[in-house]
Amino acid sequence: MTQTQQWNVTDLPDLSGRTAVVTGANSGIGLTAARALAGAGAHVVLAVRDPERGRAAAATVSGSTEVRRLDLADLASVREFAADWAGPLHMLINNAGVMMIPRQRTKDGFEMQFGTNHLGHFALTNLLLPYLTDRVVTVSSAAHRWGDEAIHFDDQNSDAAYDPRGAYGQSKLANLLFTLELQRRLTESGSRVRALAAHPGYSATNLQSHAASRVARVGMRFSNRFLAQSDRAGALPTLYAATQDLPGASYVGPDGWAEWRGGPTLVSRSRAASDPATARRLWTVSEELTGVVCPLEVQMA
Repeated sequence: MTQTQQWNVTDLPDLSGRTAVVTGANSGIGLTAARALAGAGAHVVLAVRDPERGRAAAATVSGSTEVRRLDLADLASVREFAADWAGPLHMLINNAGVMMIPRQRTKDGFEMQFGTNHLGHFALTNLLLPYLTDRVVTVSSAAHRWGDEAIHFDDQNSDAAYDPRGAYGQSKLANLLFTLELQRRLTESGSRVRALAAHPGYSATNLQSHAASRVARVGMRFSNRFLAQSDRAGALPTLYAATQDLPGASYVGPDGWAEWRGGPTLVSRSRAASDPATARRLWTVSEELTGVVCPLEVQMA
């Protein structure tokens, strides 16, 4: 076995005295990550849309937790969550997401996948940056390679034609471009905070259960049962990115075939996800759409 294949939650460092926010922590990889972080001594804030479900999830976590309401599909909720924050925040885990759902809109009118997976986390991160002391980990996906691998700046809300798979791929590409530009800004501002990304490979969670296509839902149920790794294994790249000494803008995923499963390791991203010009353009557009401006002082290109 390689070193990364051997790495597991038992290798987490002592996180006593540290605070972590995990979005979407009421189930799946988010809940698994919350359990691991709390088990290592961190105080974990489960940031969830439904506080009742969040409290039920928190009851299954051994360690220090609290539940706070956060609806990433509602920028007012994002602002309220950030406004209520006080004290240092060591780790922000941007985990929550929706996948290949029927056409829907966020409360602010954005296409639901782009609005939730990218814009909601973009706003949350920038609003919490003044409190962050260590790192931001944003969960992307190998799906960032799907479709034409482009941010459709002339139609990011998929008004012209909605393809659930393509819209999901665009949102996951946006996650990686966001991480790239965030790290650039952190570096130029002299901040010690690091921005990293991770993806879980193919992991069996309830994320796939809301696909727009019945055929896709059936196929995913089959794949979840026979091909996917567990949510515990799927959370390892996130935990690795959150706690190991890695360079900023690193991307962590499974080391197995096609990055579907395996131990956490550094993985590559597409050329489109590595384009600094597109990353900067997306950042500017995201500020305009959300009304949330980066608090860091950096030089613009």
